[in-house]
Amino acid sequence: MKRILAFILTLLMMVLLLTACGDQTQLQDGYYTAQMSEYSHGWREYITILVKGGSIVSVEYNAENASGFIKSWDNAYMQTMLHSNGTYPNEYTRYYANQLLTGQGEGGIDAISGATSSHGTFQMLARAVLEQSRKGDSGIIYVSATSS
Repeated sequence: MKRILAFILTLLMMVLLLTACGDQTQLQDGYYTAQMSEYSHGWREYITILVKGGSIVSVEYNAENASGFIKSWDNAYMQTMLHSNGTYPNEYTRYYANQLLTGQGEGGIDAISGATSSHGTFQMLARAVLEQSRKGDSGIIYVSATSS
């Protein structure tokens, strides 16, 4: 009887251990950042997400220049882009980040007219940061514009 009980307990512990370690598709709790490896037109885009309880609870998407100034804070750039493209960084960065947050990384991200280049970059960064969060790797990952 003791052998059967010991066998059942051992089997149960193995099943629990394998179940806990086997699902690497779940997002691991923590902060994760993916950043472009190069600057484009003086800006390097990045995404930072916070995962809690296996769900994305916060998304920051933006770009910074070499001195660390944030693109969506640049009012002169905003005015120029708004008049030429019909959108501006503070609008499209929030829009793309919100889609990632509400979709939890599932499904596509709709592009905003006038910000299609950033849409492509956002999708590359989103894929990278989601993969990073599945692995539980909290180091910054650098993404090349030539990677697909």
